[in-house]
Amino acid sequence: MTAVALEARPRIAGEERSRVALTEEARDLLITLMRRHGPLMFHQSGGCCDGSSPMCYPAGEFLTGDADVLLGTFRLPAPEGMPAGLPSAERADAAPADAGGAGGPAEVDIDFWMSREQFEYWKHTHLTVDVVDGRGSGFSVEAPEGKRFLIRSTLMED
Repeated sequence: MTAVALEARPRIAGEERSRVALTEEARDLLITLMRRHGPLMFHQSGGCCDGSSPMCYPAGEFLTGDADVLLGTFRLPAPEGMPAGLPSAERADAAPADAGGAGGPAEVDIDFWMSREQFEYWKHTHLTVDVVDGRGSGFSVEAPEGKRFLIRSTLMED
């Protein structure tokens, strides 16, 4: 079983149990990536090829809508020197992140989205975002690092 370092705050209405988590390696890579790209987000499309891997984008660069489900939100420490962006915590529907010193937030929220169609197949699973060596899609911000995010899943118990 994969060691979980951080569970996401549930974001599906009426749910109290997290559906998505990060390994320590995924959490550490996200903090490194935020230093370069600012606030981030995940989207899991479920398409072919790299569609089975979660894609990581600068927050707001992948447009989500009614065809997507917000599964959870990770709260991570904002790395020093992180470029400005629009953290999900600044959206009206998100809980506010703690204000930090030096004009920046102390914490940043990272949303994990999934296409609604894919969620229908995976709604009975708990997802853990992990990192492995290898090059993923060129659109995901971790690709130049020689790493890629991947999903490890387990069945959720009722």
